[in-house]
Amino acid sequence: MTNKACILSISGPVLQKEEAALFSEQKPWGVILMGRSCQSRDQVIRCVQDIWDAVGREILIFIDQEGGRVARLTAPEWPLFPSGKAYGALYARDPELGLEATWLGHRLMAYELSSMGIHADCAPVCDLPQPGAHDIIGDRAFGTDPDTIGAIATAALKGLEDGGVAGVIKHIPGHGRANADSHHDLPVVTAQKSDLQTTDFAPFAALNDLPLGMTAHLVYSAIDAAPATLSAPMMQVIRDEIGFDGLIMTDDISMKALKYGLKDNAIKALDAGC
Repeated sequence: MTNKACILSISGPVLQKEEAALFSEQKPWGVILMGRSCQSRDQVIRCVQDIWDAVGREILIFIDQEGGRVARLTAPEWPLFPSGKAYGALYARDPELGLEATWLGHRLMAYELSSMGIHADCAPVCDLPQPGAHDIIGDRAFGTDPDTIGAIATAALKGLEDGGVAGVIKHIPGHGRANADSHHDLPVVTAQKSDLQTTDFAPFAALNDLPLGMTAHLVYSAIDAAPATLSAPMMQVIRDEIGFDGLIMTDDISMKALKYGLKDNAIKALDAGC
């Protein structure tokens, strides 16, 4: 059976019988481990193997492990890694050292992930934060200009890749102007398209040859009234103007920014082009 175009999750640290049956029947393309599913190294290794056994092959296991405040693998079981802002501060003082540190940090992170069978990381954040925006991005960002973000993100992605882990650039086409936390509300960006092209979209255009990208649950009113994840016009902007031709996956479709139920959110996102 062909694997379904979905990434699912599980309810806790152990794959339940009902979940195993669902995975066996539906063959998801990937599974993402949330914090609730990460208690210890041995437990994660067993969980990953159980998922693979249920699906019948070694599908991609994803995780959100950016470093800083977004980390599903936490101390003391796993090492803590710097935030994007920390790498950016070092880069501002010494660009060469900043890129070297970024590569090394993400290479070490990849070692932690790949040693447990996790080969896809929903990182790095490539959003360009704007003054006055909600702090949902904040210190997750590498910098405050597109060139800095592009350079540091490239080093981060290379570090992950060298350790056998695929990075997922997020949140395409840009989350830096969000005026709300999309986990709870729908942000609406009213900037003109010309401004978005030279700022928010620019880091993603510089990284448009990457294989995996994650959407932003934001309305860009200059382009469409629907959130980007559910917007066919925005998918055309991502494809034709930003030039990204990799796989576009949604951010979590259970987030409150999307007002429909899981089924309708999924259908609308697929119809839009995710």
